[in-house]
Amino acid sequence: MTEDHTDITPPRDEGGPIPEAGWLGRVIDRVGIVFALGIIFAMLILIQEVVLRYFFNRPTIWAHETTVFLSGVAFVFGGLYCTARDSHIRVVLIYGQLGPKLRRAFDVVISVICGLAAAMFTWAAWIMVSRAAFTPQGDFRLERSGSAWDPVYPGAIKVFLMLILGIMTVQFVILAFNYARGRR
Repeated sequence: MTEDHTDITPPRDEGGPIPEAGWLGRVIDRVGIVFALGIIFAMLILIQEVVLRYFFNRPTIWAHETTVFLSGVAFVFGGLYCTARDSHIRVVLIYGQLGPKLRRAFDVVISVICGLAAAMFTWAAWIMVSRAAFTPQGDFRLERSGSAWDPVYPGAIKVFLMLILGIMTVQFVILAFNYARGRR
């Protein structure tokens, strides 16, 4: 005997952010295309590198670090993107069995806990950025890779991670507030 839970879980548009994500979720969703294009750009760089290295014996010194950087920022942004779309991992064995009121309470609690965790990670990222972006004298200078090309990618990705975690904290606050209000 199976139970029909269609009356408990309203259908959701999987093509965008959830309504509870608010204006910030809509902005995050729209900006996501930039990072998706970054992955495509990284693929094109890798194809170019293969052609240059194996067909012309003329490898570049920048392709590997650039593709790692582009993929890294896309991966970091992906966490924020999943937050706005409510596509993170959850234990549906329990969550799926909850009624609407209890599910809403769980959504509030989960959002508050995730927001606190994101805030703590933002603070930890700030500690990392303070070493990677500033000299001991306080001047702004991003950490470099130390390779032959020596880009500022290591410092830049640390700053980006901190910013994304800060935005994620705000997104979880918005989610908790809207879940608590019962906004759909």
